[in-house]
Amino acid sequence: MVLRLSRAGLKTCPYLLLVLATAAAAQDVKPSRFARAPMIQAPPEGEIEILPIRGNLYALMGAGNNVVVSVGGDGVFIVDTGRTAMTDKLLDAIRRVQREWTLRNEPRALGFGAETRSTAVDRHVTAPPKPIRFIVNTSGDPDAVGGNEKLNRAGRTFTGGNVANDIRDSGEGAAILAHENVMTRVTKDGEGQPALTGDALPTLTYYTPSYKLSHFFNGEGVQLIHAKSAHTDGDSIVYFRGSDVIALGGLMSSDTYPRVDTARGGSINGIIDGLNLVLDLAIPEFRLEGGTMMVPGAGRIVDSGDVAYYRDMLTIIRDRVQDLIKKEMTLDEVLAAKVTADYDPEYGATSGTWTTPMFIEAVYTSLGGGKPAAPPARRGPGRRP
Repeated sequence: MVLRLSRAGLKTCPYLLLVLATAAAAQDVKPSRFARAPMIQAPPEGEIEILPIRGNLYALMGAGNNVVVSVGGDGVFIVDTGRTAMTDKLLDAIRRVQREWTLRNEPRALGFGAETRSTAVDRHVTAPPKPIRFIVNTSGDPDAVGGNEKLNRAGRTFTGGNVANDIRDSGEGAAILAHENVMTRVTKDGEGQPALTGDALPTLTYYTPSYKLSHFFNGEGVQLIHAKSAHTDGDSIVYFRGSDVIALGGLMSSDTYPRVDTARGGSINGIIDGLNLVLDLAIPEFRLEGGTMMVPGAGRIVDSGDVAYYRDMLTIIRDRVQDLIKKEMTLDEVLAAKVTADYDPEYGATSGTWTTPMFIEAVYTSLGGGKPAAPPARRGPGRRP
């Protein structure tokens, strides 16, 4: 008898994955490649894929972090700037989206009115695409800030004042927004990347729990929300309130375990708290499906059901590691316990820049594993033991 299960069935029953993997190992049979079949095909290496999300929002995939772009009459709003090597192709993709939006929204001929009316519409005289106005760095990762300098210079932010009565000096490059902890870290060497300088640095930082853009942009409000001690200590999620789309940054990757950067203030508990925050903001269309759409740092676009499953998976792994820490197990013993075995077919990796052992070690460290036990408190004189 052959048992056939859908991917959805495996997703909702992680312990069944562990049973199947154990049985395959016992028979010296490789697990089916369909156990980890991707839900979307990644773009070819070195290419950018443009994926419409909703309204004026697009996801640009393949530059490093998934880049979210809002294009409209007010200009361009960008969330993360990808790797440095992909900046030129990313800028070309943004300009392509701008051109397509401009063509779709060019003025239409009136078809009525006086014969002396302007013929500018009939001549298809359209304004040039609006510039890049705002950039958000959801963290200080190279995949999030690599294109800052070029995209900043390609953009323009108009400022007030004009004390010289000359409009030529009333603008500067695109504004770069980030949490202040991002600024603190990207200006230092020695954290896995060289320090940023000049036009690559954020131009506006915030330190409060959230930061709202002071005005509607492309017809909607935009809000930056700080996720404390999540992937790093400077994580922001970006909520496009009119389109009902949230850019998650480093909080989630739909096909790998999240990067927990303990060296830069990250923690597994902070990531779980951040995902709970996202679920509080999101409104599903029906039974956690549809409704608010989310764009993770890597992988496909997700909804509340995907985020809830990811949150539950991390909570289970966190609790398993915490239990082993209470038993005073070493990191090697925790790794040998295979606490992620039932989720490895979907999220695990044995090679690359972020492997399953690295993830387990980060969880172990962020939960206090490996630290010596606190000495017992001294008792005062005359007190009973």
